[in-house]
Amino acid sequence: MVIIVVLLVLIFIVWPIAIYNSLVRKRVRVDNAWRQIDVQLKRRHDLIPNLVESAKGYMKYERGTLEKVMEARSRAVRAGGIEEAGQAEGELSRILRQLFALVENYPELKANEQVARLMEELTHTENNIAFARQFYNDMVMDYNTSLQVFPNSIIASLFNFQPKPFFRMEVEEEAQPPSVDLRI
Repeated sequence: MVIIVVLLVLIFIVWPIAIYNSLVRKRVRVDNAWRQIDVQLKRRHDLIPNLVESAKGYMKYERGTLEKVMEARSRAVRAGGIEEAGQAEGELSRILRQLFALVENYPELKANEQVARLMEELTHTENNIAFARQFYNDMVMDYNTSLQVFPNSIIASLFNFQPKPFFRMEVEEEAQPPSVDLRI
């Protein structure tokens, strides 16, 4: 009789607590993974004005592209949610690629040590964003799957656990970091 009571206690008290705690841990991991992306995006946003300012003197005839970069950066900084951030960051990546391609036409600009350093840091940051995005999306997939499987779905609906969105850049091919050729 005691064994049956212990089993019932395990089934009706301990088991739901274990599922609830598991879901909370996974949700916290997703939030932490998003913070890692956010840190890298902020770093990218901070590097762009320095790069544009350094390039202005050399790229007098490309003023429109430089303005587009700064406008896209402003939209990315103001982006509210994860989905909006994905669209804005995708657009920013696309315009940065155009800027990097234009830099190829200005040998003096490519030779500038500060510009080369900024472009290298930006490329490194783009790689970090790609890794952080992959990690975040893996965490979201694990969390969202946990919400849908039985019996977790019962606990998830009782405590209003909501699925998290994946972080997608506007165009997947745009999610690739821009390539930079720093050879002179």
